[in-house]
Formats: sequence, C-alpha cells, structure tokens
Amino acid sequence: MATKRWSRDVTEKSNALDLESNVFTKDSPRSIAESLKRSAEHSKRRKSDPYRSAMSMLVFYINRAGKNLPKQRKEKLEAAKDELRALFGKKTEKA
Repeated sequence: MATKRWSRDVTEKSNALDLESNVFTKDSPRSIAESLKRSAEHSKRRKSDPYRSAMSMLVFYINRAGKNLPKQRKEKLEAAKDELRALFGKKTEKA
C-alpha cells in the first residue's frame, strides 16, 4: 500500500542527499542553505552536481508543502534559495 506521506519519504530517504535532521525548520535562511550545501557536497549518492542537488531538494520541499506552509516559513525557504546561490557562487535571479 502506498504511503500517504510519500513526500516525507523522499526527503528522508532520497537517493539525492542525506539531509540533516529538521533542516527545513531552521530559523535562518543561511543555516538552511549551509546545511543543504554540506549535505550535497558530502553525498555519494547524488546524481548531479552539488548545487543542483541542494537546490532541487529545497524546491521540492517548498512545492510539496504548498498551501500548508505558513507564509513566514515560505519566505525563509525562498530566502534560502538566494543564500544557496550565493554559497555556490551563482548569480541571483531577479524578477
């Protein structure tokens, strides 16, 4: 039987990264980004470069949480994208 919380299984058991526990609940966007970067750089199981793996996991989490994500939490996670880009030396996207 398929689990109702398949997205939780993905973030906990993903073949892409071994994530630090509660990474997406950290208070600072910078600390979220640093944790994702660390996980991506140390993972032996990821399928693409560390930046893409870290960003993909962050975007996946934001998308799966959807409407259930409180506004303040979503803002921190969105800010973590910019922090992640900066940590990897990528250009920041501006709309």
